[in-house]
Amino acid sequence: MSEDKKPEWVDLNNQEGFASSLKPGVELAASHNKASKNKFVKKHNVKISIPELKEGIIKGERAKLAKGITLVESNAPHHFDLAQELLHSILPHTGNSLRIGISGVPGAGKSTFIETFGTYLCDRGYMVAVLAVDPSSSINGGSILGDKTRMEELARNPRAFIRPSPSEGTLGGVHRKTRETMLLCEAAGFDVILIETVGVGQSEAIVRSMVDFFMLLVLTGAGDELQGMKKGIMELVDGIVVNKADGENIPLAIRTKSEYSRILHFLQPATKGWAGKAYTCSAVTGKGIPELWDVLQEFSDTTKESGVFQERRRMQSKEWLYSLIDHQLKTMFYKNETVKGLLPVLENQVMSGNKTVTTAVQQAFQSFTDTFKSN
Repeated sequence: MSEDKKPEWVDLNNQEGFASSLKPGVELAASHNKASKNKFVKKHNVKISIPELKEGIIKGERAKLAKGITLVESNAPHHFDLAQELLHSILPHTGNSLRIGISGVPGAGKSTFIETFGTYLCDRGYMVAVLAVDPSSSINGGSILGDKTRMEELARNPRAFIRPSPSEGTLGGVHRKTRETMLLCEAAGFDVILIETVGVGQSEAIVRSMVDFFMLLVLTGAGDELQGMKKGIMELVDGIVVNKADGENIPLAIRTKSEYSRILHFLQPATKGWAGKAYTCSAVTGKGIPELWDVLQEFSDTTKESGVFQERRRMQSKEWLYSLIDHQLKTMFYKNETVKGLLPVLENQVMSGNKTVTTAVQQAFQSFTDTFKSN
């Protein structure tokens, strides 16, 4: 190939006006290609020591904590028993943190707020864990946004731990193993656990079922936003934070705060004995962040004194039990060989109008239960 060869789409009458040219590539030797193929070898059957993992997590070792979270998030069947063994072993060291769920409308600045708020807590001597749940890629199931890259300052803080996890399409945008991840973080000594969720909607009730305080971040300008805000999410929150209350936006933020406080006044409190209110802050300047932490501490003290805090934790464990039962039954149903063979047939019959949906469902479940009777 000549050194001045131009791409084929270049105007032939004006080749001199195009500075770039094609160059020949580098040809690798066959031995080099063979070596490259063998360079990266995935290790299989690596033995995981649960006692060693537990000891490292309790000591606060980040590498061990990350490895433990990866273990409980794993969908591999051979990891399930190991993950449960690890969780059972660390249970006595859990339950000592304040769990805070943070949701909000798109553009409300959730990640910026968490970085400012988390840094403030770290500076005050607290250990902060952030479970940032990212939307999942529909192609490979991985995280799309990468919250860790959007919280650079907090990620560098030695008293903070950030764990982005793909939502995997889970209702509410919370990874189905988030509860177990929280237990591992508590065992590692973290005082405050922040859970950032994907978005806003009635499905975010799942967040309410795993945190102590549920916070909603909103933008200034109540008008159209109030119309679009679903009542369901408003009934779940313990507090609403109007973010970006800085500069010329302060008067509008105060007015928005009043609007939300008025709405919360007419709604039934999400937590017994605690009247939800709206607050203002600026994640950029840090104004309002100390006052917000004072509110959270007051919430913790008030609910613990009344017993509501402990009762909610017990009820959350009960809800978790039934949630896992539902998940297990669903998994067993769709993995059943008889069901997998029958479903395509039922789909065609329903879509062609030869069978009602209810009848098809009954037939599918009858086939599913019959497999247990035959055994």
